Amino acid sequence: MSQTVDRALSILPLLAQGPADLGQVAERLGVHKSTALRLLRTLHEHGLVYRQQDQRYRLGARLFALAQEAVENLDVREIAHPHLAALNNECGHTVHLAVYEETEVEVLYIDKVESRYPVRMYSRIGKPVAITVAAVAKLLLADLPEAERRTIAEKLDYPTYTSRSTPNAAAFLKELALVREQGWATDLGGHEESINCVGAPIRGADGRVVAAMSVSAPNVVVTAEELLALLPLVRRTADAISREYSGNTSPKEARA
Repeated sequence: MSQTVDRALSILPLLAQGPADLGQVAERLGVHKSTALRLLRTLHEHGLVYRQQDQRYRLGARLFALAQEAVENLDVREIAHPHLAALNNECGHTVHLAVYEETEVEVLYIDKVESRYPVRMYSRIGKPVAITVAAVAKLLLADLPEAERRTIAEKLDYPTYTSRSTPNAAAFLKELALVREQGWATDLGGHEESINCVGAPIRGADGRVVAAMSVSAPNVVVTAEELLALLPLVRRTADAISREYSGNTSPKEARA
């Protein structure tokens, strides 16, 4: 990257901390005021910074518009799919990607990579998940504000799919609080007695959960303990998708 471009781009995170005057910008960049002024004028011409009446500079509206447009055009499924396929190739089990549909209070599968094993779980892209037991649903709902979590939990029905299904709103809220704290979720026979699942969240640039991914397998293929051993791999995959989706290139290892 050229020195001029590098200096110009360095102004943006500086102004993200709050308005700054010419002298402050020049001092932070380690350049003469005339150089800083030239860079600021160029950014101002493109709407990326704005000069206030007090002669201080702040981030410009055009920058926020570009950021919003970029977020709206991001396709988490397109970004995630190669990572999901790589995970499936490594572990062999069914891998899902899901999102929360707020208007319908549903969690939907939006992508799936099928297991290589002949015995596998049934699921379908576009199909709502069992929201009170599914690992991906717990991850997506756990990220919501507490009041919203409580409102949703109290409206839901709690079908008894198996003896391990979530029985009521109090138990569901307790599970969501645990998921929120630990950063991962499971469904160990809660929907189907013979199916286990472990999942991790995918986060956007603001740290909020935008999607959730999971690995599922029948216990005739792997035990619940064996599936849980894949958790570090699942979390690393989710972190890799999060970094690509958010544009954050700094590596962040998943917790063990």
